[in-house]
Amino acid sequence: MPMREPLDMATIALVDDDRNILTSVSIALESEGYRVETYTDGVSALEGLGARPPNLAILDIKMPRMDGMELLRRCARRAMCR
Repeated sequence: MPMREPLDMATIALVDDDRNILTSVSIALESEGYRVETYTDGVSALEGLGARPPNLAILDIKMPRMDGMELLRRCARRAMCR
């Protein structure tokens, strides 16, 4: 099997209120060479995404405080989504 070229440390933001999902998906992505930022709700994610925009964000739709759809709308309004 050929060796993979190292990734340019792309950052993926994971937003989910289930810590087990955050942990298992983070481990899988980090093992592939990605930097992972995790957030447990939309409010904290909005703050974090604004401060450190990721290359990709994976959002849970149903979360407390702010769901994934509202988070996406607010990111788009702030031009945080590319």
